[in-house]
Amino acid sequence: MPLARSLSVTSLSGLEEWDEEFDREDAVLFEIAWEVANKGVHVSFLGYDVSMLMYHCTHLHAYLQRSTLKFKFRAGKIFFYVYFGRWLIEGSPYVILLDVGFTAWSLDRWKIELWENFSIGVPWFDREANDAVLFGFLTAWLLGECDEPPHIGAHFHEWLAGLGLVLCRQRQLPVATIFTTHATLLGRYLCAGSVDFYNKLAEFNVDKEAGDRQIYHRYCLERAAARCAHVFTTVSQITAVEAEHLLKRKPDIVTPNGLNVKKFSAMHEFQNLHAQSKARIQEFVRGHFYGHLDFNLDKTVFLFIAGRYEFSNKGADLFLEALARLNYLLRVNHSEVTIIAFFIMPARTNNFNVETLKGQAVRKQLWDTAQTVKERFGKKLYESLLVGQLPDVSKMLDKEDFTMMKRAIFATQRQCLPPICTHNMLEDSSDPILNCIRRIGLFNSAQDRVKVIFHPEFLSSTSPLLPMDYEEFVRGCHLGVFPSYYEPWGYTPAECTVMGIPSVSTNLSGFGCFMEEHIADPSAYGIYILDRRYRGVDESCNQLTSFLFQFCQQSRRQRIIQRNRTERLSDLLDWRYLGRYYVSARHMALAKAFPDTYIYEPQEPTSATGFRYPRPASVPPSPAHSLHSSPHHSEAEDEEEPYDEDLEVEKDRVNIRQPFNLPNRNKNQTVGLPEKN
Repeated sequence: MPLARSLSVTSLSGLEEWDEEFDREDAVLFEIAWEVANKGVHVSFLGYDVSMLMYHCTHLHAYLQRSTLKFKFRAGKIFFYVYFGRWLIEGSPYVILLDVGFTAWSLDRWKIELWENFSIGVPWFDREANDAVLFGFLTAWLLGECDEPPHIGAHFHEWLAGLGLVLCRQRQLPVATIFTTHATLLGRYLCAGSVDFYNKLAEFNVDKEAGDRQIYHRYCLERAAARCAHVFTTVSQITAVEAEHLLKRKPDIVTPNGLNVKKFSAMHEFQNLHAQSKARIQEFVRGHFYGHLDFNLDKTVFLFIAGRYEFSNKGADLFLEALARLNYLLRVNHSEVTIIAFFIMPARTNNFNVETLKGQAVRKQLWDTAQTVKERFGKKLYESLLVGQLPDVSKMLDKEDFTMMKRAIFATQRQCLPPICTHNMLEDSSDPILNCIRRIGLFNSAQDRVKVIFHPEFLSSTSPLLPMDYEEFVRGCHLGVFPSYYEPWGYTPAECTVMGIPSVSTNLSGFGCFMEEHIADPSAYGIYILDRRYRGVDESCNQLTSFLFQFCQQSRRQRIIQRNRTERLSDLLDWRYLGRYYVSARHMALAKAFPDTYIYEPQEPTSATGFRYPRPASVPPSPAHSLHSSPHHSEAEDEEEPYDEDLEVEKDRVNIRQPFNLPNRNKNQTVGLPEKN
């Protein structure tokens, strides 16, 4: 019986079945973060959440179940409201919301206490840091009031929630604390300043650098949380090195961020979903480029970059430069392939661009005209056949039909080039992406084989311009490009992977390093790893251009094969597997906080440090490994390319190996379990 392509983690021979959850009758876990149910934080085995109330009370019940309870607590002379309910996401986790607004009048007193006990001063003008102080003191008070069950674990995420951890340790509360930094605060600022960050990590004067950027108080809160925690974790090996130098503590364990693969899973339907979503993107392109639609949409490749608008950190600068070089290569090689690159990064705008909206209106008008003519044509054809006569084609379309079509064609006349940006930018003259486009000269002209569309707003299915959710949009594209210089993990390429879309990442991102460790030949599986650590900017740009040019040379069938291989990697990123690292961190914290009750016996990593997916048995689709890959070769050549998907899946299943041994959790062992008297 052939093996199904969509494998679960437990079905792979190299992975032991694992269903361990944080479920102890004498312990409770609090997950503490700045925002409720942070993406990438919640998995099925997480316990309660303590989080800041980020929404007005009038909107609260839109996000929590109707059975939400509202309590009024008194902490000394302070009254504040606490909301308790279930969050309306998959798994429906319990949530506790702290309304910090009622405690704002205590801010000065608590800041004095913060200075006297920790020598950390928070300036009055930093509203976010002030809210973090309020949230930290309320969190510490709430944890201090818990007396049942006797053992409490608290997992704090990022510097915004870190003060609560520091106060727990200072007050000697019986709480096992864990601190996870998903990205160091100072690291993000330094990378945005165009410094040689990774090669000079050991040389930075961290106090001076933080002070120069006016974030010293924030940096102190983050560093204090990292130093005080029983267990310090981070999301990737590259961030672990960064944290060791900037926060002066080596992480105890790396806890990679996973995804709920079941949410994205489409089994064998994911190829059909790609075709459907691609057709919707093509409709948008028809409207956007009306009057200049001089390229074949069937030979058009959609690339995209998305995420926080950090021009250098996210690699948008490198991507644009590579697109300019790719445009030159495609033109000199007389390629029939057209590239449309989407930039989905939120920026300050005031409305949609009129010319962009007009394009979609013109497209709809043309569609309506075609439908009207088709109905009239069909009616005449039906009547002719009804009387038993073959239709006279010359009489099927009358003068009125031709007039209607000519008017529609006249409406498509355009005196300007298709717009680069879909919105009116508030800071057009200083926008980094637009200025870079002006410099490299990619203006969507007829001669350009690379077109650029900048959508400075997150995608939404309710948008009148591009009515698609982000997930639908990703499924419709051919390649995600994320050449980040600073990316502690990288959810965007991970989401591409679980949806079967190839992507470009870097060896400076947590995702890229994770895939390099676990896959013998990442590019064969549609994971292109760009070297930004050991190469200069120009060399990295040339490498990215080479990746893109090679991808453009693939035939349609080669891209389908590659998408099959990419989707097969989704189990690597499933919380069902990666969640074990979070559970291990919590057991470690309980053992450190309550050594008389809990025992933690870590095991040394074995030589098998990764899954090591093998290179696919068939010829890889990347032109880097294939001499005959070309957009012009015949379908007969495609058919000769050996490819047996079931055989490849079976070999992956046999060759997969467990990354490293976590503490064994067999019932007969005491790892992470209370000692028996």
